[in-house]
Amino acid sequence: MNQEIFIGRNSAILNFSTKYCDTSENLLSSLAFKKVLSKYIYLINTKNTSIYQFLKKSCEDDISETLVKFFKLLIVLDKSEVSKLNPVYANLLLNETILFEFIEGLYSYWRKFERYAIIRNKNTSLGLQNINFIDSMNSFTNLILKTYRLVEQNILGENHRVYRQLNAGVNAGLILNNAPWKCPKEYSFLEKIPFTESIVLQPPFITYPRKNTRKGIFCENRENPIENLTLNLDNWICFPAKVGELLAFVYFDMNFMAQGVTLCNLFELAKKEEYLNKKPDIIYMYGVKDFHTEMRTEFFKDLQNDIMIGYVNFNEGIDYFGYMKKMILTLHNLKMIDAGYLPVHGAMVNLTFKNGLEKNVIIMGDSGAGKSESLEAFRKLSESYIKEMKIIFDDMGVLKLDENTLTASGTEIGAFIRLDDLDIGYPYKEIDRSIFMNPDKINSRIVIPISTHSDIIKKYKVDMFLYANNYEDGEVLEFFNSSSIAKPIFIQGARNAKGTTNEIGKVTSYFANPFGPLQRKNETDILINKYFEKMFEDKILVGQIRTCLGIHGLEKEGPEKAAKKLFEFIIK
Repeated sequence: MNQEIFIGRNSAILNFSTKYCDTSENLLSSLAFKKVLSKYIYLINTKNTSIYQFLKKSCEDDISETLVKFFKLLIVLDKSEVSKLNPVYANLLLNETILFEFIEGLYSYWRKFERYAIIRNKNTSLGLQNINFIDSMNSFTNLILKTYRLVEQNILGENHRVYRQLNAGVNAGLILNNAPWKCPKEYSFLEKIPFTESIVLQPPFITYPRKNTRKGIFCENRENPIENLTLNLDNWICFPAKVGELLAFVYFDMNFMAQGVTLCNLFELAKKEEYLNKKPDIIYMYGVKDFHTEMRTEFFKDLQNDIMIGYVNFNEGIDYFGYMKKMILTLHNLKMIDAGYLPVHGAMVNLTFKNGLEKNVIIMGDSGAGKSESLEAFRKLSESYIKEMKIIFDDMGVLKLDENTLTASGTEIGAFIRLDDLDIGYPYKEIDRSIFMNPDKINSRIVIPISTHSDIIKKYKVDMFLYANNYEDGEVLEFFNSSSIAKPIFIQGARNAKGTTNEIGKVTSYFANPFGPLQRKNETDILINKYFEKMFEDKILVGQIRTCLGIHGLEKEGPEKAAKKLFEFIIK
């Protein structure tokens, strides 16, 4: 991105390396301001508002150009002085109320954008290079507020009496760099896309993606969808993610900036030295404009370069974080299956009880089965039973045999959770570090960091392996005495759908995991047999926990009852 500003579907991205405004005059003279102003004028023109009619009547020439000159005068001169300079300015000031409404509308229009700033470390121009990036973002916010207030106060002829220090600048900032990596020649175009070096979030960070559910599964393509791909490289950014022990280069179109930035709360952002001159295990292209009208969600196994490739094209339907997160996890899981490890769709928690007892518990289940909700119930009950609770994974983990001991580790440092399934006050307690998605809609989500990368990649001995049964009321905790009884329940992956996908009612999914195991069913069958036989051989407790999350009226009570029963069982 070389231009001052990029305005996407619902975002505005400012390039501080190209232009950084540090005075009101610079701000009003900037191409970015003129572009936002022109877009707002176009908007009120399409609605044929009374404000637009007033501006059209008052301004003899181009409305945008006239207003820019007008505002620049209002930040340094009294309105009476401005009126004398040009009859057009006098006409504008004849109706202070309408003019005030226009400025308020423009200010609100700007703030409705998801607003980002980027800086390229290598560039040297009129922009910002060596100034502290965080300070620059704060200063930019103050500049917007100062300019907005100066203009309004001069028009009204009086100061505001109530000042709201809203974040009028940017919601997030990205520092980008260009780093060489071991790029196969067929992917050479990717070398020009900058890496995300660091991210600055201004909480509360709230996004409004166009979709709030995911549908379908990711399918394998027998041809490489990204080989010699043609892209508008100015519009792309790479997020180098640590997914478990794997390195993933996640490339996204800036039209989906919110999805790319949200990754920082879910996956560890790799350090420069961790991807410099390295080859990734995973490459994911998110939002490719390939001129296909239908949604494409595909993966490809590049055997020659030993890289799993993910591909999602530019489509309104993919504007949901589930398409970002689940494809990455699918690619990770496919690599794990190839290595002889068993991916688990579920949650794992390390519990240290007040009596000193320590247990590692895995609760397996597909979306909406109650795994995250069970962890939330654990958190709520922790004061009564637990001395320490450490979440190893909230959604996806992997089973391994480490020196003939069954262990598990995680993939993500964060959690992507339904707001409805959390304790009503919890999101507000975590507002300073959370990313909210469509908080006013069904299946609204919060993405929140919950663990460290060093914690999730440790190998934890498995003590208990449970299936999250959300569709039956009955005995809360039930254990199986043989692999032959347990395996069919886990493999069937039954649940009552909770609205996280487009599924309705009671549904099933192979091993409760359509993100890798389903696509490699034959290989996974072998691994399931191997790992379940090992569980029963080592007398690991295998069973099911009835969360009742999918039963109407028991959405809150069910997981809490299940958690309490589990705690009491372990203690006894």
